[in-house]
Amino acid sequence: MQRGLGVRAMSGVNRKEKKFAKLMRNQPSNITFSSSSDPGAGRSGMGSSESQTDSPHYSCFTHHQGVNGGHVQQQQVGSSHQPSCYGDRQRGSHRGGFRGQRGSSRGNYRSYVQEIPKIITATNFAQARAAEINAMLKAVAHKSSSQFLQSLPPAMRRRAMSHNIKRLPRRLREIAKKEVEKIAQLKKEQSKSKSRKARRRHGNLLMEFNRRQRKNIWLETHIWHAKRFHMVKKWGYCLGNKPTTKSYRACYRAMSKQCLLQDLSYSCCLELSGTEDNLLKTLGRLSSRDAGTTFASVACLSGKRQGSLVLYKADQYPTKPLGPVTFLWRPKTPSENRQLWIWAHPALKMDLLTELQLVCQCLDVPVPEPAPSECKTITHVTANQTVPGLKRKLQDNAGEEVIPEKKIIGDGTRDPLQTVTWTSLTSGIVIEDLTMEILRYRLIGPLSHCVMFEALQAAAILKNSEGREESGLRCWWSEYCKRPENMTLHNGQEGVLLLLPGIASPAEIPAGTVLGLTVGDPRLNMPKDRTTAMPDPTQVKDLEKIRELCLNGVGAEFAQSEIWDRNVRNIVTETKLTEQELNQMRSKLLVPGSRLDLGPQESKVPILLVQQPGKMAGQEHTGWGSGWDILIPKGWGMAFWIPLIYRGARAGGLQEGAKHTQYKGLPHFPDDFPDCPAGIQHSMETEKELIGKYKKYPPAKRPNYIHHGTMTPFRCPWQQLVEDWKTQNQDGSFKLAGSDQEQGLRPEMQVSSREYVGVHEKEISSEEKPLKLEEEMEEESESVTTLEPNIGCENLQNPSTGDRCSESGHVSILRSRKLLKQISTWCRPTSSKGQQTRRYVGSAQVQMTADAVKAIICSHPRFLVWVRLSLLKKGSPVTNATICIPSEEDLHLLASEPNCPGPQEPKHRDPFKHQFKASKSQKKRAFSQDPETAAGDLQRKPVASCGKDLIRGLWPDRPQNVMSHCSRLTIGFVTQGDFSLTVGCGEALGFVSLVGLLHMVSSQPAERRGLALVRCPASLQYRFAKIDIEV
Repeated sequence: MQRGLGVRAMSGVNRKEKKFAKLMRNQPSNITFSSSSDPGAGRSGMGSSESQTDSPHYSCFTHHQGVNGGHVQQQQVGSSHQPSCYGDRQRGSHRGGFRGQRGSSRGNYRSYVQEIPKIITATNFAQARAAEINAMLKAVAHKSSSQFLQSLPPAMRRRAMSHNIKRLPRRLREIAKKEVEKIAQLKKEQSKSKSRKARRRHGNLLMEFNRRQRKNIWLETHIWHAKRFHMVKKWGYCLGNKPTTKSYRACYRAMSKQCLLQDLSYSCCLELSGTEDNLLKTLGRLSSRDAGTTFASVACLSGKRQGSLVLYKADQYPTKPLGPVTFLWRPKTPSENRQLWIWAHPALKMDLLTELQLVCQCLDVPVPEPAPSECKTITHVTANQTVPGLKRKLQDNAGEEVIPEKKIIGDGTRDPLQTVTWTSLTSGIVIEDLTMEILRYRLIGPLSHCVMFEALQAAAILKNSEGREESGLRCWWSEYCKRPENMTLHNGQEGVLLLLPGIASPAEIPAGTVLGLTVGDPRLNMPKDRTTAMPDPTQVKDLEKIRELCLNGVGAEFAQSEIWDRNVRNIVTETKLTEQELNQMRSKLLVPGSRLDLGPQESKVPILLVQQPGKMAGQEHTGWGSGWDILIPKGWGMAFWIPLIYRGARAGGLQEGAKHTQYKGLPHFPDDFPDCPAGIQHSMETEKELIGKYKKYPPAKRPNYIHHGTMTPFRCPWQQLVEDWKTQNQDGSFKLAGSDQEQGLRPEMQVSSREYVGVHEKEISSEEKPLKLEEEMEEESESVTTLEPNIGCENLQNPSTGDRCSESGHVSILRSRKLLKQISTWCRPTSSKGQQTRRYVGSAQVQMTADAVKAIICSHPRFLVWVRLSLLKKGSPVTNATICIPSEEDLHLLASEPNCPGPQEPKHRDPFKHQFKASKSQKKRAFSQDPETAAGDLQRKPVASCGKDLIRGLWPDRPQNVMSHCSRLTIGFVTQGDFSLTVGCGEALGFVSLVGLLHMVSSQPAERRGLALVRCPASLQYRFAKIDIEV
């Protein structure tokens, strides 16, 4: 029992001591205590008990050293001297005295001994405490929101007092009432909505959507995509990147066997109008026949074909390109002026618009696109606009009717009633911006024309007695039907539409075929459930017309459409029936679920159908990815989108569009255009984004690209690559593997090469060749460019000094079709893994001599060539992979061991390892000494000798000697790479240096030309691949 009482007494003492230590822990560090070891010393910090009692003047004072100014001050802690000191001494002796001997780590109680001052100055004492007094007065004057509760002692506070003022004492009720009213008024002014139900009202929701479109333009299908896609903000638009579901292979199957639907309405459309001669003369400066199609192509100029080309700056071909565009001429009309639509990527719009304004000599400067943060929605705003979430009134205080909020149709960053045009006073050419005025949907796949045929129906022809009671806005179709030639044209276009189900694939129709049509409202013939459109061979009757359609396409007269007329487009947009009106009409049907027949009141929509060609380059998988493009007036986006989805079309986003371009073997804009301003800007943004993502991972969880020998894992150093190869060409000369006679691409050499890669080709003797093949050989030999040894050596490309990146004037892509055909013949592309083999019939007449190679190198020293690489064995290349030249040992290894994976790159040494260690140790020392100033010192004194912040695993400096940095010479990089579902093996698309490619081809044996090595950035393994240049 006594032992228990002793334990309780000890625990009570310990609690008191802990409480006292807790109080003393918060005291300032300048409180001094005596160094006396007297255990009976009190805890008032006054030294020994004897010295305290002998001096009554100082016995009841606690000594502090002033913080401000370093003055010594005294503070009285008791009113009477002796009783207070006596009580402190008694309490100290009772508690065992000051516990300084147990350690002073928490409170630092036993610091240094300071002598007690004999006098103090009142002014200095008040000056040192002025800041504390001001803070105290400020806190008392400005009461907080909960001051009325804090004024009560803790024992009287209740939680219910904050909700019910009557529970407070009467003396505090008035103060509390004022505070509550003030807080309520403040919340009422700041709140945007009362509840979710108020926010989801149609009017308030519409206002919120219009507000959100100020920064990024929304497509008409944005709400539909936002529920099903990952949205990204690019080029001033909010676009769907990829579906939220796992549908990578499903989208590929849709492109290959069914139908894939994409919304390309973000593409910018520019309309040029003027005389045909002035337009051709002006636009001829932006392109060249050497690169392929031009604006003056016969089929395109008539209006029955759509063309595509790469535009350059005026008279700057083959350097300084702008980017790829597609164009469409309006068929000839009785008027002398012609209309031309140019479709361009939004990243290319401003560069193209500026160049067109300079070429056409327009006086007005083009209005630049507003920045994402500066875009403003053009809406009807009243004087007393309502706050979102509050109930809107039909009339304002003055009794005037309030204009309701309208849905944004088209580009919300500008006034829809104003046209953006630029006029040339010299040539009379008018440039008009039709961005978001015309919507563009793309159907990809063999069933795209079946989906389109079931979703669209030609408009019914009105008789003379019909349509007279329509309003002025709806009378355009009745006026159109009054002319017999228009009815003949409409019947012919409808007849062509009826022939589409008899065609197996859109690839059977000539590329770029244009068909004009006027259709009814597609919402009226929608199925109840989602179906899949399939071809019906039993409905095919006229096979002769189908055969003629596949051979010659659609005539130029059937390409006419009223969508070219701006007035008709505005009428069609304004007279569209809303979903609410259609549903109200459906509710009045006698038989629920039957088709709604509006008769003459049905909207008539003019559209254009444009055949989209699939894979055209090369001989493998020709026609894959073909489809149709539908051009629709604005405001009808969802009215056409939902019927197409209900016919079995699968929606795709930007990722599916990039894969579609990759499988076709075409460069994707702006990723694969390193010589264009938009491509350079995109490369810089991508590199910055990837570096930021790379830095988020710890060093142990990310690859060390220095060890892998990759100098630029997040971008392709095209400028440095072509400069290295140019220097290499100037230092040495190219030597062919054999004599000039052995370098000819003879048929027997082709046979040995086919056996090497595992694909056999039957020999064709000269006696068995028919006359037609001989004629083709003669034509192809004439088409090959004849090069003299010294032509072009003096006219080297001069670096341009542009405002953009320095690479813009030094690197160019070779787009000359004749030169590409010749180089493609020299590379002799082969096939693997079941791919079809191209037969170069006329290539036997081509000779690859040293003079011809040298002439091409002298005339094109800084050019890149677009190539396709197919891996011979396993492996999947990725973006920014390296394309290298195989050595002789590598070729012998592949010949002796056909199943070998390939050579390996030796591991590289990290030259920045010691700098990383030095920076790490310096940071540790700096933070251990003074953590507050360590960060500033490290910023002012960089550790790295290179002058830049080191990132472990990346080269900090500009890449040097990119060509020979690794054990194999580098000739190019991969821009698109993945496992190809079309071929069944790893495929890559990229660029190689023209000088390096010719060096590789000329140094390889004739039976092994076209073989290269591909290595991923985070790997040391090389993979054998074959190079193919498809023209």
